[in-house]
Amino acid sequence: MAGVRKRGEQIRSFILSQVAQHPGDIAAITAQKFEISRQAVNRHLKRLVDQGSLLAEGTTRRRSYKLCPQIDWKQLYSLTEQHLEEDVVWSRDVRPQLGELPDNVLDIWFYGFTEILNNAIDHSSGTSVWVRVTRDAQRTEAWILDDGEGIFRKIRRELELLDERHAVLELSKGKLTTDPANHSGQGIFFSSRMFDEFAIFSGSVFFSHEYEKPEDWIMERSLDKSGTSVYMRLNNNTARTSKAVFDQFSSSLEQGYGFIKTIVPVRLAQYGDEKLVSRSQAKRLLARVDKFEVIIFDFEGVEVIGQAFADQVFRVFCNQFPGKELAAIHANTAVEQMIRRASSEVSIGEDP
Repeated sequence: MAGVRKRGEQIRSFILSQVAQHPGDIAAITAQKFEISRQAVNRHLKRLVDQGSLLAEGTTRRRSYKLCPQIDWKQLYSLTEQHLEEDVVWSRDVRPQLGELPDNVLDIWFYGFTEILNNAIDHSSGTSVWVRVTRDAQRTEAWILDDGEGIFRKIRRELELLDERHAVLELSKGKLTTDPANHSGQGIFFSSRMFDEFAIFSGSVFFSHEYEKPEDWIMERSLDKSGTSVYMRLNNNTARTSKAVFDQFSSSLEQGYGFIKTIVPVRLAQYGDEKLVSRSQAKRLLARVDKFEVIIFDFEGVEVIGQAFADQVFRVFCNQFPGKELAAIHANTAVEQMIRRASSEVSIGEDP
């Protein structure tokens, strides 16, 4: 009897882990996975619906399922009429919504939530910020939306960059802040790499990073809205830790624990169908990367680079900053050949 019960738990756990990706065919893939009948799967689905873990929609022939929200909390805060403090909002309002999550999960949420809310408080120049938290059996999601100038627009203006897309490129490198006296510029960089999904909507640009995906996503929209919207999603039982993410980009230096490594998404330097061929494009890509000791250029999505571009990055820059460790990852054969022509000292392969 215990074996039957354990198998039932395994089947229901599988359903909960897969239903978000397979809302309409979860019964079919579960039946195939466990080699049981559709009728047997339907009994498990009914049990999950009855206990409030799943929500069923549609008729029997076109029925779909989704995780039933356990928490859906939202709050609007003024940025002008009160002294808002991110740690107070976390401990008083947000932390109670998360329930009994593992300590490593709570550590990630504390870091990411407080960093992003602090950005809205200190940098948005807005009048209000709206916070929403939802949680179900598998994952927790949070949205932080302010009505300020917009993060990419502010970075572009204050750093005199080409456009908002250029601002995304700079932000993705890390160590970027418009207020260096009070901020390190690390919050968004590390937050974007701790969560299963991290996205920013601002102005006409959408930026997204998914954990262990080889590339960042950037899309430009016809809609141009002020303010900044940040979305964060994390599995409730992830084994990931904030320390492991910090360690991936850090090293124990003589002067302390240093943020020494960056991964530069080269694709973000491209505009439309243009090719990366010129020295000016390379210099745009190289801006501020000398702040790091280890620089990894991620060529995912880049089909070709020109001789001048490669020479500027992999020979001229190396001569200007000897001792920097450069690497290229996710480069196709054509890109690899151009890099090797420019320098024989650059490692090419997977993320070291």
